[in-house]
Amino acid sequence: MTVQFLASLVKNYFGDGEELGMELTYANEEKPLGTAGSVKNAEEALKDDAFLVISGDALTDFDLTDLIRFHKEKGALVTVCLTRVPNPLEFGITIVDEAGKVERFLEKPTWGQVFSDTVNTGIYVMEPEVFDYFEPDVPVDWSGDVFPQLMKEGKPIYGYIAEGYWEDVGTHESYVKAQADVLEGKVDVEIDGFEISPGVWVAEGADVHPDAELRGPLYIGDYAKIEADAEIREHTVVGSNVVVKSGAFLHRAVVHDNVYIGQQSNLRGCVIGKNTDIMRAARIEDGAVIGDECLIGEESIVQGNVRVYPFKTIEAGAFVNTSVIWESRGQAHLFGARGVSGILNVEITPELAVRLAGAYATTLKKGSTVTTARDHSRGARALKRAVISALQASAIDVRDLENVPLPVARQQTARGSAGGIMIRTTPGVPDSVDIMFFDERGADLSQAGQRKLDRVFARQEYRRAFPGEIGDLIFPASVFDSYTGSLLRAVDITGISESGLKVVVDASNGSAGLVLPSLLGRLGVDSLTINPGLDESRPTETADARRSGLVRLGEIVASARAAFGVRFDPVGERLSLVDERGRIIEDDRALLVMLDLVAAERRTGRVALPVTTTRIAEQVAAYHGTQVEWTTTSPDDLTRVGREDATIFGGDGRGGFLIPEFSSVFDGAAAFVRLIGLVARTQLTLSQIDARIPRAHVQRRDLATPWAVKGLVMRHVVEAAGDRDVDTTDGVRVVEPDGRWVLVLPDPAEAVTHLWAEGPDDASALQLLDEWSAVVDSAGR
Repeated sequence: MTVQFLASLVKNYFGDGEELGMELTYANEEKPLGTAGSVKNAEEALKDDAFLVISGDALTDFDLTDLIRFHKEKGALVTVCLTRVPNPLEFGITIVDEAGKVERFLEKPTWGQVFSDTVNTGIYVMEPEVFDYFEPDVPVDWSGDVFPQLMKEGKPIYGYIAEGYWEDVGTHESYVKAQADVLEGKVDVEIDGFEISPGVWVAEGADVHPDAELRGPLYIGDYAKIEADAEIREHTVVGSNVVVKSGAFLHRAVVHDNVYIGQQSNLRGCVIGKNTDIMRAARIEDGAVIGDECLIGEESIVQGNVRVYPFKTIEAGAFVNTSVIWESRGQAHLFGARGVSGILNVEITPELAVRLAGAYATTLKKGSTVTTARDHSRGARALKRAVISALQASAIDVRDLENVPLPVARQQTARGSAGGIMIRTTPGVPDSVDIMFFDERGADLSQAGQRKLDRVFARQEYRRAFPGEIGDLIFPASVFDSYTGSLLRAVDITGISESGLKVVVDASNGSAGLVLPSLLGRLGVDSLTINPGLDESRPTETADARRSGLVRLGEIVASARAAFGVRFDPVGERLSLVDERGRIIEDDRALLVMLDLVAAERRTGRVALPVTTTRIAEQVAAYHGTQVEWTTTSPDDLTRVGREDATIFGGDGRGGFLIPEFSSVFDGAAAFVRLIGLVARTQLTLSQIDARIPRAHVQRRDLATPWAVKGLVMRHVVEAAGDRDVDTTDGVRVVEPDGRWVLVLPDPAEAVTHLWAEGPDDASALQLLDEWSAVVDSAGR
């Protein structure tokens, strides 16, 4: 056994293995060495013959003998034990050929990268020669380091797809699920007890009153006592020496040894640590975990997903909705598409904002600077103050921009800050807010950064500053002048002042209006600004309100005989266009118009576009001598490409534009300035440019897909593609021989699969969409 963290507990529990009928030896790591480095640390005991590696937190009944037989038959250096799972996100995806040879690994993919539901179980058979390929006492992982090297050198690595049960018991959810699976007989585990009725297991010495109600499958440990009128329901596990008093109710509860459960207590879907006392009429809800040796007082309530750490006391009558350590709580899915989002003062409270900011600060060095900003809503203002307090209390200096457009917050963050936090109203949802976290470049946190923050938040271990380390708070001056000055120096504005262009600008009563006076004045363009004032009661707008605003903008553009009109979203991140006739240019067409203008002027370079964009964009780019680099639908992937030197433009087809000479993130003001310059120099109208671009025929559909079958769906899509060209940049894009294509992309946050299809006309695209919708539906049934 390789041991490092809490090694003494493991050694004390298992000893030399005699009680288990085994001979155990231990290999101690002085520091974490990774999955491969830890085994290398035990090389001396493994050098004589093939050996088996299996993770200590896996519950399985695989036929390991057959796995070893397969390994020897194939003459493999390494055999990876594989299995198929409903949700492959937390595991390494593996592809094998018909002979069983491994072709590809991908560790912990996003849903956009899922191309199979066959995953690496962390069980391997290996020959001792594998140790020749990496050094001792160095952190090394099998799937991330060793296996890719072996595959590059052409060494025989095989995959054995095992039949049977396997569960990686690494989370609360999987731990509870494993208990239920044992009780259901889904895994071949010997249960120590007597089955007194179907699915009801009672161990030796247990005292169960005849008037207690037992509904299996359930397990009652040795010498437990269940009193009259107690009700124990499905998937409950009661440990040794547990006392369950009269009237108590347990359902899907896992109760460790020596626990007292008082009269009328109610335990649902929770885990109770050993030597804990649950007093009369206490209630513990689904997902809660109570540590060892705690006291839960009478009539107290512990809500779902709360963690009560060991040796804590919950007073009688207390209502506990946050974990009892650093006063924090866990959350299943911290990050969504727009940062951390939820209903104001219901899901996103000042308390949550403090804990989030504390977790973010803990990921940074003491004394770092973080830039904070908000939109013009009162809710964002209140939450930002909570965020600032938490940052300062964690030894972080704060630069507070107050109310600024989102692109200004990003640009200012990139000027010497370690990161940033922006709080805004969720677009189109007035009662919700987004807490957005930026990296040192002002871009959204990467997936790795989000996972790091998520881990700190989940562990509830926040850094606090010593009294002399409390962070400073400053309010930078001339933020808007600094922003506009940088923008006008970076973006080509030649020809604008001489062009005589007239434009209409709609600030949407948002923070974009704060930067427009300085920007328009220095551009020297004839402009008419509408809706410039801030309206705290309308921090965002619905789709209908946005459409009405564009219609009104079009009327003003036409009557004013302006060259075009632009409408900013309330935080100045996105831009919508109206041509000189007052007609709305839809967002997907606006992307092609901007692409055509930029590519015609630059005549070289690359354009960053998500894979969901029409392939007409390739024609437009190629016509002007530029190339398209396809990215995932994630904004941080567009940002990554936007930072590369050869990138001249980017966009997402939903009003977000990248102007790389100024910024690698979406910026409405930068796109506006770039557009004015392009139109001024080309002397073409937007309608003329739009007319010369072919019409695209892209159709989209969303299909409900249970989480449990998402991986299966993607495997079926890959299999159904057959010999067609397949692109796995994001999701699976299948290209038909005639050039039509369909993209199947699992949603990362909802039980939905998105499909896009493009053809030479709408009917052809719809036909393709229908065909692949049937593939997705059939896999999901």
